[in-house]
Amino acid sequence: MGLNSLNLTFFFLLFFFLLSGFAFSTHIISNAALEARETIGRSLLQARTECDEDFQQKNYTIITSRCKGPKYPRDSCCNALSDFACPFVEKINNESTNCASTMFSYINLYGKYPPGLFANLCTKDKEGLLCPEAPDSGAMPFAQPALLLLTSAFLVTLSHLR
Repeated sequence: MGLNSLNLTFFFLLFFFLLSGFAFSTHIISNAALEARETIGRSLLQARTECDEDFQQKNYTIITSRCKGPKYPRDSCCNALSDFACPFVEKINNESTNCASTMFSYINLYGKYPPGLFANLCTKDKEGLLCPEAPDSGAMPFAQPALLLLTSAFLVTLSHLR
């Protein structure tokens, strides 16, 4: 096994781990976004920009039809919030905008929910509320873990046959 073959094997292994990182990345609505309350202090010095998503015009029945009081079942409410909010996860988690607080203002307005309901119900995980993987336009075409593993194994095997 020559030096050239070792370099090629190293390259393919590096490529494999790089692609694996993209394949296993997930989207999470952060706990900070779930809390989304106006705070005093540092945030006064850091002006937040207006959200470019029009949350006033969104259809909130996905939440209001499934998350009902007086008991507010955790699974129903958190799944409904996830279904509604996950398409906007990048905007909601952007702390330089007011997207999270705007969205929760409308959720509380249309659903007449008590303040902090979703922050208390849906922060079971230390990271926040997990969003299911949704293919986006910038996704890599090989982002399926099994296909990624097979492709990498094939390339490494091919490099050893030379």
